[in-house]
Amino acid sequence: MNVRRLIPAAAVTGAIALGLTTLTACSDAGSGKTKDGKLKVMASFYPMQFLAERIGGDHVSVTGLTKPGVEPHDLEISPKQAAALTEAGLVVYLKGVQPSVDEAIDQADPKNVAEATSFTTLENHGTAVHGHDHGGKEEHGEEEHGHDEHGHEEAGHDEDAAADPHVWLDPVRYAEVAKGVAKALEKADPDHAADYKKNATALVKELGSLDKDFKDGLKKRTSDTFITTHAAFGYLAERYGLEQEAISGLDPEAEPSPARIRELHDVAKKDKVDTVFFETLASDKTAKTLAGDLHLKTDVLDPIEGISDKSKGDDYFGVQRANLKALQQALGAK
Repeated sequence: MNVRRLIPAAAVTGAIALGLTTLTACSDAGSGKTKDGKLKVMASFYPMQFLAERIGGDHVSVTGLTKPGVEPHDLEISPKQAAALTEAGLVVYLKGVQPSVDEAIDQADPKNVAEATSFTTLENHGTAVHGHDHGGKEEHGEEEHGHDEHGHEEAGHDEDAAADPHVWLDPVRYAEVAKGVAKALEKADPDHAADYKKNATALVKELGSLDKDFKDGLKKRTSDTFITTHAAFGYLAERYGLEQEAISGLDPEAEPSPARIRELHDVAKKDKVDTVFFETLASDKTAKTLAGDLHLKTDVLDPIEGISDKSKGDDYFGVQRANLKALQQALGAK
């Protein structure tokens, strides 16, 4: 995703080499623990950091590679961050969101890694994603992903397109990732395995409640279609039977073609769309231009790639419930 921001491999290797030189002077290098015995966890960006903090609790010291308010795709690995990856007790990341992070982790080769996409299934989402309500756990069971039964052709997917990494926006898939992160923590720090299991169980239950809130909150709606700048909401759309029409693709900074803009004009009129959504960490220029052309409203639909002072919530759950409220208003849900 967004390979234009990928740091050359030589630069990443050089940063890690410099970081390793620094580590040789550190007495706890390679221990994976802080001086007070906490597991050192490195998390690539906010959704991974949130899981590590909630599940790890008091037994972990979590450091995020992406600072609050920074668009995660723009991250460039520094020598200090490269060093932190090599000495971490656990690295939690999601492949495909930050190519420079993927490369740095491959080079650093940390002992314990929790890679989020290995705990769930991915799909290829284009600019248009047609959702189908799979019914969540009640219909498919807690361990099932619930998305594999329909083909990509049905959703207008291109089999050769990049897999959509935005799994955290679907509470059910995010719960699957949470379970995987918990198991990785148990492996990296078996002395506190019971607490990690307990914390993960509580988090999964809370995500189940969020899933129910979305299902109940979007039941009585007058429209299924929403327009957004960034094609980040494909999994959420499929989970709750919505249709995402994105101005750009998976890259939030990609410029839409004139043909795509014409398509969106037709979609807005046909499906009686009254709101164009934009996000907090990227430019809202295209969304506001399209909304102005069509005399539509604008609002925020947050992909939760980071929390900033512009976020409509203090954490993942707060922002997701703000997203639910925004969708209810845009889709005419009672």
